[in-house]
Amino acid sequence: MSDDSGQLGDFLRSRRARIQPEDAGLPIFGRRRRVPGLRREEVAQLAGVSVDYYVRLEQGRGQNVSDTVLDAVARVLRLNRTETDHLRDLAHPTRLPVTSPQLLVRPGVQVLIDAIAGPAFVLGRRMDVLAWNAAADAVVGFSGMRQRPRNMARHAFLDPAGRALYADWERVAVETVAYLRMDAARHPGDTRTAALIEELSEGDPAFPRIWEEHQVAEKTHGVKRLRHPEVGEYEVGYETLALPGDTDQMIVVYTTVPGSEAAEKLALITQGVLSLR
Repeated sequence: MSDDSGQLGDFLRSRRARIQPEDAGLPIFGRRRRVPGLRREEVAQLAGVSVDYYVRLEQGRGQNVSDTVLDAVARVLRLNRTETDHLRDLAHPTRLPVTSPQLLVRPGVQVLIDAIAGPAFVLGRRMDVLAWNAAADAVVGFSGMRQRPRNMARHAFLDPAGRALYADWERVAVETVAYLRMDAARHPGDTRTAALIEELSEGDPAFPRIWEEHQVAEKTHGVKRLRHPEVGEYEVGYETLALPGDTDQMIVVYTTVPGSEAAEKLALITQGVLSLR
């Protein structure tokens, strides 16, 4: 995998490879193209910058590139809002201390998630698990995770329990890597993030394969198919709630439609735990 200085070029190359010349309104003269998608000079032409300027950008030498140019490149490469934000993070990295402090959850946040009937937990940087309620423990098994800090990416890729939990494991894996890429770009040079990525790369060959696809995504909401040895498969929605004042923390809540089969299965999994709360 590339280091931080090469991530911008890798990302731009991966995105221009997706755009066919005809899709960008460029003429095709029948000659064989040596690269998939758009050439660098074509991106430069469509973005209204010189070829040399764009080449320097792909080489990671565009430290002073303006947001106007980045927006033009994003338009040519048809980047969505999340990808455009990622491009800006890569082009204008914020240099922070190389080792980020371990985040702590405010006591009031623990009280809040304990008051939620369904599974709820708090994620911090690089998907570290900072807190959870009893229902979330019954579903995911946080208290049984041996490695510290507990981490959802490590759980998905390196823990057999994670493979068993997610019925749609490949989808979860792609989403996990996409979110880690966003986090890594926002905090370049963070040693804990680098160590986690190295650990995941060495521990599961699927991780570097997915990492090199350069997908990026925020963790906002969606659906997961989970699996339990006694009740079988069931589907939950999830919503994430940012914590004001703690920008690197979010609450994740699993939901089901009241009265649905999934809700009944979730209740069977959590009710014994909930009765002890």
